[in-house]
Amino acid sequence: MLFCGIDVAKHQHAALVVDDKGRVVQSAFSFDNSRAGFDQLATTLTELSEPVSVGLEATGHYWLALFDDLTRQRNSVTVINPLQIAAYRRSGIRKVKTDTADAFWIADFLRIANLRPTDQELPVILQLRELSRFRFWLTDQIGDCKRKILCILDRVFPEYETLFSSVFLKSSRALLKEAVSAQEIADFDLAELTVLLRDASRGHFGQPKAKAIQNAARRSVGVGFLVDAVRVQMRCLLQQIDLLHEQIAHLDAALAELMDQIPQYITSIPGIGLATGAAILGEIGDVHRFESADKLVAYAGIDPTVYQTGQFQASEAHMSKRGSPYLRHALWLAATVAVRHDPDLQAYYETKRKQGKHHGTVIGAVCRRLLARVYVILKEQRPYVIR
Repeated sequence: MLFCGIDVAKHQHAALVVDDKGRVVQSAFSFDNSRAGFDQLATTLTELSEPVSVGLEATGHYWLALFDDLTRQRNSVTVINPLQIAAYRRSGIRKVKTDTADAFWIADFLRIANLRPTDQELPVILQLRELSRFRFWLTDQIGDCKRKILCILDRVFPEYETLFSSVFLKSSRALLKEAVSAQEIADFDLAELTVLLRDASRGHFGQPKAKAIQNAARRSVGVGFLVDAVRVQMRCLLQQIDLLHEQIAHLDAALAELMDQIPQYITSIPGIGLATGAAILGEIGDVHRFESADKLVAYAGIDPTVYQTGQFQASEAHMSKRGSPYLRHALWLAATVAVRHDPDLQAYYETKRKQGKHHGTVIGAVCRRLLARVYVILKEQRPYVIR
């Protein structure tokens, strides 16, 4: 078996081939990130006398087109984490950083590490990752809109937040679409306000609530002269939130279709739903890349840091946060739900809280336990069973 290492870049890639002893059998050459360049690489690999295993770094998004082309030609391709190559490069005596040297280190690492070829389900996994990351971005946009709405209300009706359990309840949003400032709400016809609240809340709110809102509006210290400006802002922001929720619903439908294309039981774990499950699968990729659950925990960046020097040993260990922030975010959301629905994790959470641990610290520990379960489920391809 021969091993081809490819250093990926935006415009031009560098490749080099070694044999199973680490000897260079095809000296380094460059090829463009284009159709002609890919054909040049294919010709070079075809002319070699033995089967070739190809390794390339997951550099940004520039490796995707090359990976797609190589796999469609039925080459054995392994995508390698750049952190692994960087660590392996430091084992060399000379400090050399060139495209040619990087191609050699990739080929040599592929030779000695005995890595599995990247899973053929990777295209689906990458689509899950793309859509999940975009979904997180959309939810962040909703958060930005909500913060702007709260800022507006702080100026024109600061008492409004106390009138509802959440400013963004359906009944509250229906009211804000009709009136924004304290003066507008105070002048609202009581009968119309009652009907609006009753319809939006499905009968939960009625005239008593309408009167309480108007009484608070009449006593408000909100700024009145901003009403024309903030009315436009509020309508735009509320429309934006409605649109973002609609787009997220479309994304969830697309994620469901993708999840149906791959064998997975991750959503059988309490706390992991469609969106969080898709995000976790998309960020982990091929679970067989990780020899143990501890390595997956380290990849997620939820492992504790260790600081010790001489006789000093740090008493507090913080989360390393070196891995994918999207994976950590999905795990955090899943852990927050799991402690309410999984008896084992709920008991663990309550025990740690009784010991005086902070909520965030305990949720971080739950994330590690949850990820260990994810690791087993993905490795064994079986549903999760609550004990």
